[in-house]
Amino acid sequence: MNDTKQNAKRALTLATILTLFIAGAELLIAYANYKPRMNFLDITSYVTSNKYIYFLLLIIGNIILLPSAVLLYKENGISLKDEVYSKETLSKDIFTGLIALAVTEVLGLLVSLTYKGRTALAFKGEKPDVEIMIMGFIALGLVSGIFKEIFFRGLAKKFCAPVMGETTAFLLFNILFAMLDWHNYGYSFIIGIVWIWAYKKTGHLITPMIAHSGAGIISICYFLIVS
Repeated sequence: MNDTKQNAKRALTLATILTLFIAGAELLIAYANYKPRMNFLDITSYVTSNKYIYFLLLIIGNIILLPSAVLLYKENGISLKDEVYSKETLSKDIFTGLIALAVTEVLGLLVSLTYKGRTALAFKGEKPDVEIMIMGFIALGLVSGIFKEIFFRGLAKKFCAPVMGETTAFLLFNILFAMLDWHNYGYSFIIGIVWIWAYKKTGHLITPMIAHSGAGIISICYFLIVS
């Protein structure tokens, strides 16, 4: 197997392991809270019911696998910093990221309409404490918003696209991305397409990182307001 194919295999393996680790834990959490007569929307409401466990899963899964992703870039002589941003196009990249964030939030409002299908058996939510909110900002705004873009967009383009084609690579990794967040009814697949567009538009990961991190921070702020 040549280096190109080996690199593609390693990249796909990393994204798959991250997906299975987090999605598997989410399934166990949902199963542990299942009650008779629950519908699918009720079941998914419990995936993030224990915010401490949920945020910890995101942080641990991403941090453990990140060094392997960074090593893959380094071994191939690719500067991850240059993949993330360029001083020459930083303003344009940030602006495009903000546009992607705006589109993401509009789509999020549409998806939120599905919550009306939940019954009295769904998780009702509870007032978060300061520690949980701090964990939320770290898990969603920093770890997921930055690291996941390396795993699901960066690895797809740099290591799998040369083997299977850019469109196929992005689609495959976006499916994994959606599987990781299976409890949001395909929303991650849709916004993943938006973030792929943003990434392709600028060629720098900072663009989808801004959209992803921004969406995570907004969701935490919203949760704080409505709880």
